[in-house]
Amino acid sequence: MPASKSDNKVAKIAPDNEPGFGVYVHWPFCQAKCPYCDFNSHVVAHIDQPRWARALAGELARYRELTGPREVTSIFFGGGTPSLMTPETVGTVMETIARLWHVPQGVEATLEANPTSVEAENFRGYRAAGINRLSLGVQSLDDEQLKFLGRLHSAQEAMAAIALAREIFPRLSFDLIYARPGQTPQSWTTELRKALSHAADHLSLYQLTIEEGTAFERLYEKGAFRLPDEDAAAALYALTADICAEKGMTAYEVSNYAVPGAECAHNLVYWRYGDYVGVGPGAHGRLSLNGKRIATTARRMPGDWIEAVEETGDGTQGTEEVSPSGQGDEMALMGLRLEEGVSLARYEALTGRALPEERLARLEAQHMIAREQRGNDTRLIATPDGRMVLDALLGELLA
Repeated sequence: MPASKSDNKVAKIAPDNEPGFGVYVHWPFCQAKCPYCDFNSHVVAHIDQPRWARALAGELARYRELTGPREVTSIFFGGGTPSLMTPETVGTVMETIARLWHVPQGVEATLEANPTSVEAENFRGYRAAGINRLSLGVQSLDDEQLKFLGRLHSAQEAMAAIALAREIFPRLSFDLIYARPGQTPQSWTTELRKALSHAADHLSLYQLTIEEGTAFERLYEKGAFRLPDEDAAAALYALTADICAEKGMTAYEVSNYAVPGAECAHNLVYWRYGDYVGVGPGAHGRLSLNGKRIATTARRMPGDWIEAVEETGDGTQGTEEVSPSGQGDEMALMGLRLEEGVSLARYEALTGRALPEERLARLEAQHMIAREQRGNDTRLIATPDGRMVLDALLGELLA
């Protein structure tokens, strides 16, 4: 599925009543483990790229037998650090996806990259393989903060990677982490405005959180650093939305900002509770098969996964049918992250029941949620106040 002159633009985002069908490919390898990261990533000395390309292609073929013919609406290479893949490996996977399912011209195909693994030749190789959207793990534009976050690149390297990506790819996003220890509204304003001056049409802006089992968890418990308190973090969140709005980027999701039409199509598949295949170590999937909703989970450890694929033709750790009530909970958990919210009619269709009116009314009175009529559809939306305390809101809504 090589790029061509007619593939200079990414296909338009599907409407919210069409959740889509995505393909996720997990590349579990990194140059180093970041202290805040709880993703399934591993540092290894050598990667047999042809072997991994064959295994990923084999798993995709197995999933094609389950799904039957489908039209792919997005492809995403996540990790780990997918920019440690060779362009040949990416090309093999892209060609396999295009052979197994229908992939219309211009479908969004994203690859995550780190500035330390940036090479112009590789970027052009990924573009030739069909990647049309790059997501860069920048995380900060301050060298001292990059050291704190355990990143291997400098701010200068990050800026060079952003400039190079803008030359080569039709679409670009990059990540920043804020609400860091000691960060002030003034310093974040300066950093974010600098980022926006170099951004294309999408930014992912995450508040620093302490994840279980990470190096940061151990340091935090020892008192090595402190995070901003809830009020300070909430103020930074509101400031972030205001500054991005100045550049025409809206918070279409809690941590993601884009100009209209530039939202990440693949992540919308998740948030809109669509179907997606997940291949690679630790990858998750959700598939509608024979009237049932099936959750898939791949073996987590890279060695276990690839050996299982080679020996048995199946790298899955397990599959589970999601109950109707579980489907409703999952849809709400994902969909209320979105500015567009969720369809109450779809929730009722999945679960066979409506959300309790007294619960909805109480949360509306607290200005945590709102109901909005769009044609014949009533949408349930988390308000800006509700999105700031989304976990608590969901706990009360779905109790």
